[in-house]
Amino acid sequence: MPGSKLDPIDRHILSELQADGRMTNVELARRVGISAPPCLRRVRTLEENGFIRGYHADIDPRMLGFEVQVFAMVGLVSQAEADLSAFEQRCRDWSLVRECHMLNGEVDFVLKCVAPDLSTFQSFLTEELTAADNVASVKTSLVIRGAKDQPGVPFDVLEARLAETA
Repeated sequence: MPGSKLDPIDRHILSELQADGRMTNVELARRVGISAPPCLRRVRTLEENGFIRGYHADIDPRMLGFEVQVFAMVGLVSQAEADLSAFEQRCRDWSLVRECHMLNGEVDFVLKCVAPDLSTFQSFLTEELTAADNVASVKTSLVIRGAKDQPGVPFDVLEARLAETA
C-alpha cells in the first residue's frame, strides 16, 4: 500500500497540511509533536517525493462572479492513446475547464467547468467543446448546489487500513 511507505509522523504532517496549508512550520511541528527543523526537512522530502503537489488558496467562484458550474460528459470518436492525450491537452488549454477526468464506461471524459453566466458557457460548449476534433458527443448537467467539496484524501480511512495490516 502506497501510504504505508510513510511513517505516522509523515502521515500526520500530510493530514495537517491538507486541512490548513497556510500554517507555519512551527505550528505544524507543534501539532505533530516534533521540533521545527526536522519537521521542515520532512515537509521538503514529502514535496520532493511528490506527496505534496503544491499549495493553493480555495477560492469561492461565486464571490468572483462565476455563477455557473457544469459537468460535461464527453464521448470521443476514437479512444486511441494519441487521441486521448490530444483531448486532455485541449482541456488543459481551456480556461473554463477546471477539472478533466478520463473515465471507464460509456463516457470517455467528465469535465468540471465554471463560467460567469450561461451564455458564456453556451458559447464555450458550441464553439469550442462540441466543435473540437474527435468529440462525438457532449452531455451537460448544470450544478444546482454543492453539498460537499472536500479536497484531498480521508486520512482516517488510510490510518484504519494501515492498522488492519499491522
